[in-house]
Amino acid sequence: MKPVQSPVLCRLLPAPFSLALRSLVLVLLCISPHCQAVQAENVTVLEGGTAQISCRLQNYDGSIVVIQNPRRQTLFFNGTRALKDDRFQMVLFTPRLVRITLTNVSVFDEGGYFCQLYTDATHHQVATLSVLVPPETPTVDVKQEAVEGGEVELTCVSPRSKPAATLRWIRNGREIPGVVSQQDNGKTFSVSSTIRIPVERKDNGAALNCEAFHPALGGQRRVRHYRLDVYFAPTVRIVPPSGILREGDSLSLTCSVTGNPLPRNIQWSKINDTLPERAEISGPTLQISRLSQSHNGTYLCQAQNNYGRAADHYTLLVYDNVSVTTMVRPTPTSTQPVTSHPVTPTLLTPSFALDPKDPGAVVETHSAVPYAVIGGVLALLVFTIICVLIVTIWCSVRQKGSYRTQEPILAWY
Repeated sequence: MKPVQSPVLCRLLPAPFSLALRSLVLVLLCISPHCQAVQAENVTVLEGGTAQISCRLQNYDGSIVVIQNPRRQTLFFNGTRALKDDRFQMVLFTPRLVRITLTNVSVFDEGGYFCQLYTDATHHQVATLSVLVPPETPTVDVKQEAVEGGEVELTCVSPRSKPAATLRWIRNGREIPGVVSQQDNGKTFSVSSTIRIPVERKDNGAALNCEAFHPALGGQRRVRHYRLDVYFAPTVRIVPPSGILREGDSLSLTCSVTGNPLPRNIQWSKINDTLPERAEISGPTLQISRLSQSHNGTYLCQAQNNYGRAADHYTLLVYDNVSVTTMVRPTPTSTQPVTSHPVTPTLLTPSFALDPKDPGAVVETHSAVPYAVIGGVLALLVFTIICVLIVTIWCSVRQKGSYRTQEPILAWY
C-alpha cells in the first residue's frame, strides 16, 4: 500500500534536502499514528456492466470523505448522495473501506474517480475506470454482384468496439488476407477488412466466415457466416424417354435447367413447324399423347436469364406398330374319326432388334425354328418326288427296250 502524503508535510523539509532524503523523511513521518492516507483501485468493466469503485483508508479518524467523478462533480459526501444519478450507490462505508457501485456503465463514464480525505491537509487518490466495448457480430457488405468469370469484393465491418477489434476472413479453414482500415469515433473504433476473390460457377454457395476477436470476449469470437451468390448464364438439357416410341405411345420430355438466377420461363417449340395440337406444356415438361408419324421432328427447349441464354433439342422418330400373325391348324395323327373343335389362332409375337448400321432403326425378328422345319420338310418332299420321277422314267424306258428286242424273235418262229 502506497500512502499519499499531505503537501504541508513536504513543505516542512528544508530545500537543500535531496529527493531521496525527503522521501525517507515522509515515510518515517507517515508511520506515526497521526498520518492519514487514501488508496484507490483501478477498475475495468464491460460496457453495460456494473463497476465497483473502492477507496481504502488508513488511520481514519472520522474526517470527511468525498468521492468525485471524472468531471470533479461530488458523488458522495461522507456517505450522503450529492449527485442525482441513481446509477451510483453507496454500498459500504467503514473506517477502512468506502465502496460505491455504478450500474449500466457506458464509455462516457470512464476516467479518474477521486477518493479524497479532508483532514488538516487533503489526501486523495484516483481510481481509474476503464470501459471495454466488445464488438457485435460483424456485417458483410458486397460492393457489386459476383458474376461468373469476374471478381467479388467483400468487406467485413465491425462498427463499434473499444479497443479496436481484430478481423479475419476464413474460407475452408484457411485465412484470406484482407486490407484492414480503422476509424476513431472518439470513444470507440470502427474496423473493416476487405478482400477481392475471383469467382466461377462452382463457387456459388461457397461458405466464407468473417471473425472478430477482442480482449473483452475472453478468447471467444464473433462470427458472421456468408455464402457467395455467383450469377451465371443458364444451362439446358432435355431428358429423353427410354425405349422405342411407336404409334399410339405417349411422349414425355423434361427440360432440366440450371442458372443463377434460375430462369422462370421455359419455352418449348418445334423447329420449322408448330407444336402438335395434342402437345401439353406443364412447367419444364412437354407431353404428347397418341403419337403418330406426323409428330416426327426436332423439338427445342430454351431458357434465359439476365446473364445469357441456352437451348437443347430432341429429335422424335415414331415407328410403325407392326405385328405378324400365323395360324396353326391341328393335324390328325390316326385314321380314327376326328371330332371337330373350334381352332384358336395363335399369334406369334415378333421381337425387335436394333440395326447395328443404324442405331435409330428397328428390325423385326421372328423365331427361325418353325420356318426351318417347314423348309426342311418341303425340301425333303421335293427331293423324294424328283427321285420317284427319275426311277419311273428309267423303268419305263427300260421296259420299252425289252419289248422291241423280243419282236423279231417271235416273227422268226
